[in-house]
Amino acid sequence: MNIQLGFLRGLALAGIALTLPFLAACKKDDRKVIGVVPKGRAHLFWQSVHAGAAKAAQENNVEIIWNGPSTETDFNGQLQIVDAMINRHVDAIALAPIDKTVMVSVVERAAREKIPVIIFDSPMDTDKFASQVATDNYQAGQMAAARMGAVTGGKGKIVIVAVQAGAASTMAREQGFEDAIHKDYPGIEIVDKRYGEADFAKSLRAAENMLTAHPDLVGMFASNESSTVGAAQALKGRKSVIKLVGFDAGPTLEADLRSGLIDSLVVQHPFKMGYESILAAVTIFKGGTPQKINNLAPRLVLKEDLDKPEVQAQLNPDLKKYLN
Repeated sequence: MNIQLGFLRGLALAGIALTLPFLAACKKDDRKVIGVVPKGRAHLFWQSVHAGAAKAAQENNVEIIWNGPSTETDFNGQLQIVDAMINRHVDAIALAPIDKTVMVSVVERAAREKIPVIIFDSPMDTDKFASQVATDNYQAGQMAAARMGAVTGGKGKIVIVAVQAGAASTMAREQGFEDAIHKDYPGIEIVDKRYGEADFAKSLRAAENMLTAHPDLVGMFASNESSTVGAAQALKGRKSVIKLVGFDAGPTLEADLRSGLIDSLVVQHPFKMGYESILAAVTIFKGGTPQKINNLAPRLVLKEDLDKPEVQAQLNPDLKKYLN
């Protein structure tokens, strides 16, 4: 009898031992899943967003699925990614829409299927989202205009290296810049504006063509990372002393700011953008209502600001810590 009891007890313990990993796996599988879809994967900006989202996911025991198109102009690729996430029935989606109109259909489809969507980086032509986390891009453009007015003495010809039509975030920056120049600096004339299509080489070409067409320029505004890199390369190739006010950051841009090639950079906080987007989804999971419009303040960075701890924390978050 004791032998039988021992045998049965052993079986029970073995069963528990086998069941525990299964239960642990189930518990892991019960975590909420958030699909995070950036505009692209190439730029440091999106890597910083990814790191911020990963940090928030770790802290709140949720899982993120990170997937975006290879280029920031591939809205068809982005549509397919979001559609696949809806078909997979993820618990929420965080999306940086490439185009403010084209992506409306998938966002509204997700809403119909009770999948909350958090919009980040760029607004959209729909209100069927749970929360929007983005830089105040119009204010950022105005900030760039004020700097341009200061460094040009409020007079002369300038040009804009823009990003792409339909990209709401950069369009808002460019509009804020143009409106502020027209209103506050009547002595400054915007003589040209060309699109770099979120591509380094195309931005370089656009900047070079404008420099050739307008040899008497005093300033240039570039409205995102790729356009600023392209503009800086164009100025470097000509040894130009034109004042370049750029947007976003990265090792190359920081080096060019430190050398004086770039006058100043208006920067966002992509790490915080990713972090806040995940927190908005977590708030919904807990039965709460996130802030509908969460505007993140831009920052103007000059050469003398680069070594400030708070600036370095914003420009160079520890990506390896969260993405490895």
